[in-house]
Amino acid sequence: MTELQIYDVRFCPGDSAFLIDDGNTAILYDTGFGFSGYNIADNIKRILGERKLDFIFLTHSHYDHALGSAYISERFPEAKIVAGEYAAKVFPRAGAQAVMRELDSKVASAYGVTDYEFKADRLRADITVSDNDTIKCGNMSFRVLNLPGHTRCSVAFYCEERKLLLSCETLGVYNGEETIIPSILVGYGDAVKSIERVEKLIINNILAPHYGLLNEEKTAYFLANMKRETVKAAGFIAERLKRDMSDKEIIDEYISTYRSSFTEKAYPKAAAELNTSIMIELIRKEFNL
Repeated sequence: MTELQIYDVRFCPGDSAFLIDDGNTAILYDTGFGFSGYNIADNIKRILGERKLDFIFLTHSHYDHALGSAYISERFPEAKIVAGEYAAKVFPRAGAQAVMRELDSKVASAYGVTDYEFKADRLRADITVSDNDTIKCGNMSFRVLNLPGHTRCSVAFYCEERKLLLSCETLGVYNGEETIIPSILVGYGDAVKSIERVEKLIINNILAPHYGLLNEEKTAYFLANMKRETVKAAGFIAERLKRDMSDKEIIDEYISTYRSSFTEKAYPKAAAELNTSIMIELIRKEFNL
């Protein structure tokens, strides 16, 4: 088994884009923002040289994970874009594209980028996958895991031979230390079931969204605490709803608790506020509050 190299090809901290290369086949795991797509493509080119990018794996349809693919695929037209069936249905929706435009432009402005072509209409999936499908990538093989919770379209990719999980945000966003940030946007119960499914796998390393490759020690910590932190976050919100705190008060407290120095860079405030407001409404309904 050849050695696997994993490179951070992000342009800015909020991007989620990592290059996986075994010397024969190159896979891009998520593609970052739209405004930074060409910069990520440049980073990939510096690593691969004249070699091609073979595959692009998308974990879900959110702008900070998928939008860059519309730009990167222009530079690497041979790359096959792999996404879940549900994500492929989301991409052409006008409403989804409008949200992507709004959020992407806010982050772009923060980086001084105010004039760029928005290309969400070019989002696509060349290979749509379902739960337990296997994707062969040269000498690498990945099993698709549908893990709803963060979104309905969230998927992870598991390489059993290498005991490597390409994770998704349903399991939480990890800062590499002690903070795991749950991001449950479509179902708390679904998220817990997804986490319990992953707990049954043999995993030595995780490639974590917005962070990168976790060593065995950090992987073990994440696996041991991801469910506890998800339950804790739901309880955090439920407790404050029971106290009749306003949604704004809960959002402010939640963000101040979970947005560490790492996540302030990786998690734009506008997105954090939007996601937390969605989580509040979700917990209100699922907990009958």
